[in-house]
Amino acid sequence: MSVLTLQEPFRAIFYTPFYAALARGDFAAEGVEVRLLTVGEPDRAVANLLSGAADLAWSGPMRVIRDHAANPGSQLVSFGAVVMRDPFLLVGGAPRPDFALRDLAGVTLGVVSEVPTPWWCLQHDLRRAGIAVSALRPVTGRGMAENVEAVVSGTLDAAQLFEPFVSLLESRGGHVWHAQGSRGPTSYTAFYAARPALTEKRAAMRAMVRGIAAMQRWLHAATPAEIATTVAPFFEDTDRAILQKAVARYLGLGIWSRTPHFPREAFETLEAAMLGVGAIPRAPGFDACVDETIVAEALA
Repeated sequence: MSVLTLQEPFRAIFYTPFYAALARGDFAAEGVEVRLLTVGEPDRAVANLLSGAADLAWSGPMRVIRDHAANPGSQLVSFGAVVMRDPFLLVGGAPRPDFALRDLAGVTLGVVSEVPTPWWCLQHDLRRAGIAVSALRPVTGRGMAENVEAVVSGTLDAAQLFEPFVSLLESRGGHVWHAQGSRGPTSYTAFYAARPALTEKRAAMRAMVRGIAAMQRWLHAATPAEIATTVAPFFEDTDRAILQKAVARYLGLGIWSRTPHFPREAFETLEAAMLGVGAIPRAPGFDACVDETIVAEALA
């Protein structure tokens, strides 16, 4: 049995596939004992990978893109697609059944502060729709929990949230306006590792890919109730009904990949969003940042 230290950046429902694989024993069935490490500060995960304190991590490919854009010799590489659509939604205090992005003009919007990718991607959507970002009234620097309270009190018109905050706000009178996942493929979460570890521990890394593939086959055949029950031990503070509703929403939005193959389109959408907002000085490209060969090897 190989042993790998796997990092999660923080606990989130949209990472459900990873928790399901751990809970179901999909990695263990492939001969890998996984030691899960919660980093808390996502950027610290990169240092752990480069130092050898961890073998691999799951997180946004944006970290790999950013590292390659700053350093063409970067050793980081993404592989194994898991979340390939945007899990964030815009939720308002009043119903907007015919909402379109142009309707954000003049809206006081609580922007996610915990991670940068959702706001980058929303700005990309606005640019593609010909809408000036300056037309919005974004409120930054506050957490999602605080923004939920602000929408309830009426001091924000809407907030950019992921689950369970979406369902929690709905339970208090909020209304979903827009799912950012509707833009289509966008690479939000995959494994990543340093190339030396990917080479030295390749057999174990291939086993991790096979474990994810097994989980994906199960996930897309399971009911929201079955999935919520499986991952509930990872979300002890989340009401089971809210967890199940969140899982059902994400299944319906199609945010979770059906295979570990990494879609080039999903990568390029994220890379374009980052380039458009100035988060990176150049586009390093799919081939520099993604290793699809290990997935092909694992699933051959």
